[in-house]
Amino acid sequence: MMKFTLIYIALFFLSCQGALSYAGPGNIAPLAKVVASSNAGIEFSEKNVIDGIIGVDGKGEWACKGETANWGYIKFPWIQLSWDEPQWIDKVVLFDRVSLQQNISGVKLLFSDGSIEWVNQLPSDGTGLAVKFTPRKTKWIKFEVTDGTGSDLGFSEIEVYPSVEGAKDYVSLVNPYIETNKGRYEYFITGSLPFGMATSAPLTRDKHQVGGGYNYNEKEILGFQQIHTWMMSGIEIMPATTQENPFEGRNSWKSSFNHDDEIVQPGYHRVMLQKNKIWVEQTATDRVSFYRFQYTKKSDARVVIDMGSTVKNVCTMVDARIDKVSNTEIEGSFSTVKRFWGGPNDIRVFFVIQFDKPFTSLDVWQGDKTIKKDISHVEGDSVKLGAEYVMQAGEQLNMKIAISYTSVENAKNNLAHECTTWNFDEVRNNAAKIWNQYLGRIEAKGGTPQQRQKFYTDLWHVLLGRQKINDVNGDYPDRTEITKFGGRNGKFNDAVFKIKSVPKDENGRPKFNMYLSDAFWLTQWNLNVLWGLAWPELMDDFSASLLEYAKNGKLLPRAPMGGGYTFIMTGDPAASFIVSTYMKGLLKKVDANTAFEIVKENQMPGGMISGGEMDRGAAEFYIKNGWWPNNAGVTIEAGFQDWGAAQMAAKLGRENDYNLFRKRASGWTNCFDTVGRFIFPKDKNGKFTHTNPLSGAGWVESNAWQATWGVSHDITKLIDLIGGRDSFCNKLNFAFEKAKEQDFVDDYSSGYISYGNQPGCSNAHLFSYAGKPWLTQYWVRQVQQQTYGGTTPDAGYGGHDEDEGQMGGISALMSIGLFDIMGNEAQQPVYEITSPLFDEITIHLNQNYYEGESFVIKCYNNSSANKYIQSAKLNRSTLKTFWFTHNDFSKGGQLELWMGDKPNHKWGVAGLPPACN
Repeated sequence: MMKFTLIYIALFFLSCQGALSYAGPGNIAPLAKVVASSNAGIEFSEKNVIDGIIGVDGKGEWACKGETANWGYIKFPWIQLSWDEPQWIDKVVLFDRVSLQQNISGVKLLFSDGSIEWVNQLPSDGTGLAVKFTPRKTKWIKFEVTDGTGSDLGFSEIEVYPSVEGAKDYVSLVNPYIETNKGRYEYFITGSLPFGMATSAPLTRDKHQVGGGYNYNEKEILGFQQIHTWMMSGIEIMPATTQENPFEGRNSWKSSFNHDDEIVQPGYHRVMLQKNKIWVEQTATDRVSFYRFQYTKKSDARVVIDMGSTVKNVCTMVDARIDKVSNTEIEGSFSTVKRFWGGPNDIRVFFVIQFDKPFTSLDVWQGDKTIKKDISHVEGDSVKLGAEYVMQAGEQLNMKIAISYTSVENAKNNLAHECTTWNFDEVRNNAAKIWNQYLGRIEAKGGTPQQRQKFYTDLWHVLLGRQKINDVNGDYPDRTEITKFGGRNGKFNDAVFKIKSVPKDENGRPKFNMYLSDAFWLTQWNLNVLWGLAWPELMDDFSASLLEYAKNGKLLPRAPMGGGYTFIMTGDPAASFIVSTYMKGLLKKVDANTAFEIVKENQMPGGMISGGEMDRGAAEFYIKNGWWPNNAGVTIEAGFQDWGAAQMAAKLGRENDYNLFRKRASGWTNCFDTVGRFIFPKDKNGKFTHTNPLSGAGWVESNAWQATWGVSHDITKLIDLIGGRDSFCNKLNFAFEKAKEQDFVDDYSSGYISYGNQPGCSNAHLFSYAGKPWLTQYWVRQVQQQTYGGTTPDAGYGGHDEDEGQMGGISALMSIGLFDIMGNEAQQPVYEITSPLFDEITIHLNQNYYEGESFVIKCYNNSSANKYIQSAKLNRSTLKTFWFTHNDFSKGGQLELWMGDKPNHKWGVAGLPPACN
């Protein structure tokens, strides 16, 4: 399948060279044969409707030979697109001619299956109009004009999009719009490769959370930010004209846009800025953003480069230092400050900007007072540049922006190694190829079209956040030497800036990458499992990066930023990630005993478990007494992280360390209330601070109803304390029933179950451990459908805390029917079997890490009603447990599941995983 897909993409892009790009790998209009009623001359050939030149008056248009009469008669034309094979489609985008004297008002669409769609009020200025309809299979579409004004009627362009059923590659299955109305600034990144340093996208709403960044509801683009990551933004650009006054900032250059003719995909974005009728396309390499602008009208053009922009609750750009190298190149740096959630106070970004054509002038606006014409050097705050051009109608301008976190020289080197061509389509084609290779590691068949679309969007999310910070040569910024704490919550720090380089292999290439990231908080219930299945090299690479931070600054980072530490969230989540990597045999880039010593040190007072020295006293109390004072949430986290350290110690033969951490891991039992049968926070005197299970006091973004179940490393003990299997299942089932009306999502610390946040992400899977796997199958399906099943701008990830792919990760795991409540940290890691959405899932194994070539899950008689597993086979042998080992998975093979609409109370109850015995 992948071979076919990549061949298709290669052939498709070859047809796109030299014109404004067609509408992505999904547009099938360029592959059609075109015939028409008539033409108005060679320059208005019917082939122009698929040539990619859109909205330029007199260029790339088809027009009929008009016939009119003085009593109002117009001879209405028709045009038809035909394919050799039937195509599944659900959308057509129509672009009228730009001329205001010759306009189509109405169109009748006829399909080979006999169906008809009517279109009224086609925009008269060439703006694209999307005609959406129920998916259908057709060999041809005939466009009959039914109304219009003028004589020479026709189209600038016709684009035809496949439905999900007809998608030819994985990129076409991703829907970046999903939940953008509630998401964060760093989720919608169309100009990026997996974990790329370059992360460009348009900004439509100026804030971070709750619909920040690109928000589907907004009607204006404020600018294009080149850095979209947790607590980082920077280099805002906007193609405009000299009519806009940069003194006025975004209010001057912002532009309306239209979703109808917009294309959003992993690695590519196309949008028309309506204000000045400018097409903007963007794509990327790892460290270079690449733009192509097309001015559809003759313009005195200006590309604004804002080096002082602010994104609310993200950061602010200050202290720009910029040099004009030539009339096609600018270089320099700026600082990012005032980030909202902590970390290094000042992270400097270095850049090189190149154009493929010389600008006539490079002007500078500084604050609201200074204008400098055609400068060669500028320094200061609130700096805006304007690269000016005289652009003819239809003329294109290309722009590259390479960044580095270490130096201008390394930014130049990144550009020289990654993006030497000015062929935009070549770079875009490569971005699509890379995304298809990553997304194609898991091949899903069956399910509904919406479920497949959501699944590949989930995978896009889990591969999107957390960016590289090292240059192509391995250099990276190190800010782990903290000199001062202060600011909001005391979590901001001044740090010494150093440039270091990662170790090199025998060929002189970097052994691994360094990353920045939002917190790895509770990733044991999503990314730690999912990445290991399909992308084990990521676990190896990220583990090496996390350990490199500790090598420099002793602390394992919770959420590394710019080569330094932030202290957001709690505990030592990187320890769980590293342990999971090691226990699955994936830790190849760092010595295991060295890694364990770092994990051990960070589980001690002064390590990251206590936020360095910030909470040292609480960590000392926890180690001595068994609970984190006044915080049940951290008690559970610390216990799980200690348990993971114990498992790693045991596998390494470090018996004393195993005994030390295994004892600490059971401390949570001190916080168990035998009356209410919940875990509650205790103070230093050993008294419960409260016993209200719906209160979030003494918890971390949760409460007792949501998070008591989080001691998954000691689940059999918890089952016993709650009163045995039946009592445990009844209590947990009650919580799910109460949360069902809210789609299993509530605000922080509210409600019984919340799958919009991390602390409850294992809950639906716990029934299996209490002897009732059919309840796990039922509730996993319900949560997947109600919480994560949405495919609209308003729904898809629970609404408030999709932390760089964590909710996407749990959604994807539910979709393929695999999980592990212990995060693959047991001495013998396992995968629990739930109820897959798809009929067949193929996980293509990375043979640098796994023995087998693929692991296939096949579901027979699968449907929305048939959610219960009746029987199972693993490699043709009957499987009676609800789990199988990671060792079995690594060898490749096939898991077969037979599904039914009634629970089978006898399947999956044959025994618990070894870690529970």
